[in-house]
Amino acid sequence: MLAIEQKTKVINGVSPDNVLEYISDASEPIIFKDFAQHWPIVKAGKASIDQGANYIREIYSNEPVSACLGDPKTKGRVFYNDDMTGFNYGGGQVDLNIVLDKLLAHSDDPEPPTMYMGSTEVSRWFPRFTNENPSGLAQFNPLTSIWIGNQSKIAAHYDFPHNLACSVIGERRFTLFPPEQIDNLYVGPMEFAPGGQDISLVDFAAPDFDKFPKFKDAVKHAQVAELGAGDALFLPSMWWHHVEGKNALNVLVTHWWRDTPGYMGRPNNALMAAILSIRSLPKAQRQAWQAIFNHYIFEHDNTDLNHIPRHALDVLQLPLDEASARKIRADLLNKLKR
Repeated sequence: MLAIEQKTKVINGVSPDNVLEYISDASEPIIFKDFAQHWPIVKAGKASIDQGANYIREIYSNEPVSACLGDPKTKGRVFYNDDMTGFNYGGGQVDLNIVLDKLLAHSDDPEPPTMYMGSTEVSRWFPRFTNENPSGLAQFNPLTSIWIGNQSKIAAHYDFPHNLACSVIGERRFTLFPPEQIDNLYVGPMEFAPGGQDISLVDFAAPDFDKFPKFKDAVKHAQVAELGAGDALFLPSMWWHHVEGKNALNVLVTHWWRDTPGYMGRPNNALMAAILSIRSLPKAQRQAWQAIFNHYIFEHDNTDLNHIPRHALDVLQLPLDEASARKIRADLLNKLKR
């Protein structure tokens, strides 16, 4: 286990009734102790893992879920295969009851196979969940999902939305890094990764500092968040996080939301367009475009546009309305077809 000195800030007494007071302007991770202690799923899981599993069965829609199964030798690490041509687990669509049965059957196994159901939307697969286990985030209309597994290790990755992650059954350990640590995390291939999101190639259980020497610098900036059943972690947008389930049955509930409307699209799209059109330019030209991006995008708060009449701002207007956003999208699609 990595020796990380910095612990994530913990706040007591925060519940779904008052959580908005603490996350509105937060820019760093926060643990809310016992945030979900009154949720039925938390109470069931604390009674026993069988009762926790039974609660999940009761609210399950019976539609097959996507799940994966890994050999015990992977020790819970959901990762690539040895030559990075695929992954170290098999996956498919299965009845969740079968997954739960297998998890319970291996609950006392010292070296169980890795079993994992990734992000599964509650609105479709667990339609009663939100009403019975309210997050207090209704005004954000979050995408709420359930994750189920045993002693799994999910490689460090980032997500664009903010996240309120609630450990509802079992214990979780999050290892967190601020966004600027990307250079020290040795990120693997883009868009070819377990779960589809770029991941760090470092094995946190046994880091190879000879192969990944800059990871030592990342550890200096890391913080660790230990979550018990009922605890929640506010994870700001773009923070890297390695997630470890520590029990025979671990259930995590995530709530994702973004600060801008969906019609503005995902920043990943802009990154891919930049890889296509900017990355291969000579360095001097890349630096020129960097200055332009700083002017219009990254440092626009400091950019004075008062010399342009407001009616002539067009795409420079703030905030960008839906009509303008859709016009930009249409223009881009037409240009990309050429």
